[in-house]
Amino acid sequence: MGVTRLKRKDRRNKVVAKTEVQFLKLGRNLETGSRSKMPAGSQIVKNNEVLAKLEAEIKK
Repeated sequence: MGVTRLKRKDRRNKVVAKTEVQFLKLGRNLETGSRSKMPAGSQIVKNNEVLAKLEAEIKK
């Protein structure tokens, strides 16, 4: 049997599922004391720092 080509809809679903999994991997294990620390250069860490600064400015 020959290799079947994925239709456009299925290719899109495959890509969406892959990016969703990656997003979920980035979003979990962030609680303090977790064995899997976020990398220091991670975009999420940078975003959190900026948000913390903005919150501090608002509270002043």
